[in-house]
Amino acid sequence: MAICNSPVSMATSSSRHADSDLDFSIRKRFGGKGKAVADSETETETAAAVLEAEKSVGEAGSGDDRVESGIQVVRNGENGVREVAAKFAYRPCAPAHRKVKESPLSSDAIFRQSHAGLFNLCIVVLVAVNSRLIIENLMKYGWLIRAGFWFSSKSLRDWPLFMCCLTLPIFPLAAFVVEKLAQQKYISELVVVSLHIIITTAAVLFPVLVILRCDSAVLSGVTLMLFACIVWLKLVSFAHSNYDMRAVAKLIDKGDDLSTALNMDHPYDVNFKSLAYFMVAPTLCYQPSYPRTTCIRKGWVFRQFVKLAIFTGVMGFIIEQYINPIVQNSQHPLKGNFFYALERVLKLSVPNLYVWLCMFYCFFHLWLNILAELLRFGDREFYKDWWNAKTVEEYWRMWNMPVHKWMVRHLYFPCLRNGISKGVSVVIAFIISAIFHELCIAVPCHMFKLWAFIGIMFQVPLVLVTNYLQNKFRSSMVGNMIFWLFFSILGQPMCVLLYYHDLMNRKETTESSL
Repeated sequence: MAICNSPVSMATSSSRHADSDLDFSIRKRFGGKGKAVADSETETETAAAVLEAEKSVGEAGSGDDRVESGIQVVRNGENGVREVAAKFAYRPCAPAHRKVKESPLSSDAIFRQSHAGLFNLCIVVLVAVNSRLIIENLMKYGWLIRAGFWFSSKSLRDWPLFMCCLTLPIFPLAAFVVEKLAQQKYISELVVVSLHIIITTAAVLFPVLVILRCDSAVLSGVTLMLFACIVWLKLVSFAHSNYDMRAVAKLIDKGDDLSTALNMDHPYDVNFKSLAYFMVAPTLCYQPSYPRTTCIRKGWVFRQFVKLAIFTGVMGFIIEQYINPIVQNSQHPLKGNFFYALERVLKLSVPNLYVWLCMFYCFFHLWLNILAELLRFGDREFYKDWWNAKTVEEYWRMWNMPVHKWMVRHLYFPCLRNGISKGVSVVIAFIISAIFHELCIAVPCHMFKLWAFIGIMFQVPLVLVTNYLQNKFRSSMVGNMIFWLFFSILGQPMCVLLYYHDLMNRKETTESSL
């Protein structure tokens, strides 16, 4: 705290309560006689009056804050007592240390402080360092982005995948017909369940067969598989929710009032409009109605589309300018020298991390919010603060809320209700997730090496390790660091290299056989 030479140059913030208390204490000390009394008293007594006044302020401040309050009162005051008191506010004999305090960066206080300035510094350093790397890369390798990155004549060979994507609404329509027949009690529950199993299975297998029979681009295959998996998850939720609503309706007919306990504000009814809205809404959990907003903010939607275009371009630039050259100039990570493979993985980790973060921002924040705004979908908790997760288990619960809510609603708790333990239920959830990750990558690449499946299942021991460390070291971020290390720094780059080299080997084998 800077030492002021005059009352005019001192701090200017104080409370009126502290002002009145200090004035009352000084006047009480001098008997309320004003400047004449103050002039007749010694400076020592005046200083003692100031200290007594600071004590009387009490909770108005602590430590130096109380002194600053007294100085402000002195500065704004008009009587002589305050002017004299100001002369003793920062005397050498005044205590400078009044309370036990921690350093702002100590382990006990670091998370109670604001680090906005350090965050700004990290952004500035990040921009400066990456700007230098971009300039160095352009000077060394030139412009590597191909003209056909966005559009290419070869994309015409992907038309079977596009037609397959257009036929996906057939499966929700079939599921609606089945549920309508079930509502009218034309078919039994066993037939309903069997038909839904056939429909949901066909919704995934049909795109898989189309992709495997066509020599399409990997990106087109991944897009179609993502759509197919989303349709499968939505259809399972639609069938499971209606099955449960029918069961609740039967209990209510028997006299059990479960609607209040289940927060059901709507009766059981199979409505095509509700299903159509659900199939395009940014959620995987079906319900007849959703919380809705009042209007569509057109200007806000336009700004989000601009951000989406910008960050998509950034991802394309990083992939073409950095990731592709690194991958093409590397060896297979499991067949070459260990240290060389580790160096390639670490070199690939930074641009891969940037692309992954941009992908998360573009899809989970920008695109899902744009879709929600256009549909006036109210619940927009598409993710939580997963970057602060202290364990891998917390990360998987927070980073993809639509899938997490689906897992909890249609997989985890049904397993618990059927007598399966929590640990086994979690493992089953990871197995389902691993299968769909493998389908979305292996099918478009036309090879099944199970790298994605193994990568997801490897999260199970990481969950156990990070939970153990969190229980052992309370309030530690060890689990968070382990997640960033194994998932983003090592895991994803390793999978990229493995799939790239296996894909290149498959193409070479195919070309040589021809």
